[in-house]
Amino acid sequence: MKKIEAIIKPFKTEPVKEALMAVGVEGMTLSEVKGFGRQKGHSEIYRGTEYTVDFLPKVKFEMVVPDDRAQRAVEAILRAARTGKIGDGKIFVAEVEEAVRIRTDERGAEAL
Repeated sequence: MKKIEAIIKPFKTEPVKEALMAVGVEGMTLSEVKGFGRQKGHSEIYRGTEYTVDFLPKVKFEMVVPDDRAQRAVEAILRAARTGKIGDGKIFVAEVEEAVRIRTDERGAEAL
């Protein structure tokens, strides 16, 4: 099993969700997060005072998928989230040792 975390621009939330569902991802978690990478935020002027916005709003998708669906899920996120501009985000893929469904005590891939 693989855990996929994708941090993307907020306006790409719906296209990414639909792309993941189309490739068979059955469950996912969505969080509103703030962060920055190479873009390092930007400066804004509010009531005549300039200030730097370091942490920009982003959306983080998290999902655990069987090994055979991981690459399709990553490709779906890439297609749906890419704008070609700085700040498009990142995708992280990690190995998951165990999953347990609390309600039924199912384990491993059956718990997904």
